[in-house]
Amino acid sequence: MDLGLKDRVYVVTGGGRGLGLAAARELAAEGAKVVVSGRTAATVDAAAAEMGGPERALGVVADNADPATAETLLATARTRFGALDGVLISVGGPPAGAAADMTDEQWLAAFQSVFLGAVRLARSAAASLGEGGVIGFVLSGSVREPIPGLAISNGLRPGLAGFAKTLAAEVGPRGIRVVCLLPARIDTDRVRELDSLAGDPDAARAGHAARIPLRRYGTPEEFGRTAAFLLSPAASYLTGIVLPVDGGALHSL
Repeated sequence: MDLGLKDRVYVVTGGGRGLGLAAARELAAEGAKVVVSGRTAATVDAAAAEMGGPERALGVVADNADPATAETLLATARTRFGALDGVLISVGGPPAGAAADMTDEQWLAAFQSVFLGAVRLARSAAASLGEGGVIGFVLSGSVREPIPGLAISNGLRPGLAGFAKTLAAEVGPRGIRVVCLLPARIDTDRVRELDSLAGDPDAARAGHAARIPLRRYGTPEEFGRTAAFLLSPAASYLTGIVLPVDGGALHSL
C-alpha cells in the first residue's frame, strides 16, 4: 500500500534516538522529508545523515522545555523544505521513581519538557497546519494503566492524552487530525534502562515478555511503521485515536 508520504514534510521531536528515531526512519523510508530534533548535535546530525542528508533530513538541536523550540522547529521545516504536513511529538521518559519519592523539582522539570513542551508544539502546529495536516503524540501505556515505579509518567501522560482528544475535536473541522500512540515494551534504550532497575535485567525482560500476549518485546521498526501509517494520508479518517502499540499488553478496553 502506498502511504502517500512522498515529499511530505514532518517535524519529529526526540528524533535522534529511540521511538522518535524509529518513526522518523520509517517516514523517510517512505519518501517523506523530516526535521528531527534532540538535545545533542551528534545524535541528530547522525540521524539526519542516515535518513538521506540535507536533501531529505535535517537535525536541529532543541529542547522541548524551551519556549522558543516550537516556532523554531516549524519555521525550520518550512524554510528548509518549503512546507509542513505534520509533527510527531516524542519526548524522553521522565525519571523513574515511586510517587512518594519524586521531588517538586523532578515534577516541574518533567512538566516543562514532557507536558508543556508537547502542548506548546501541538498548539503552534495546530495554528499553522492546513487541511490534511496531522499532529501525533508518542505517549505511553501509562495513559490507560499506571506503571509501577513510573509515578511522573503516570501523572503526566494521561493529561496529554486528554489534551490531544480535546485538540482533535477543535481542529477536526479544519481537516487537521490528532493521533496518539501508546508504546509499551518496545526494545529501546529507555526500556532496557527500566529493566535494569530491577537488578536482573534479563529476568525482568523475561517476566515482562511472559505477560505480553505476543510473548516478546516489540521492535523499534514495528513501532515506527505504525507511527508512519497514522501520520500518513492513508490514515486520513483516523483522528482522536489513542492506539496501543504493545503486543496486546494493555488489558483495558
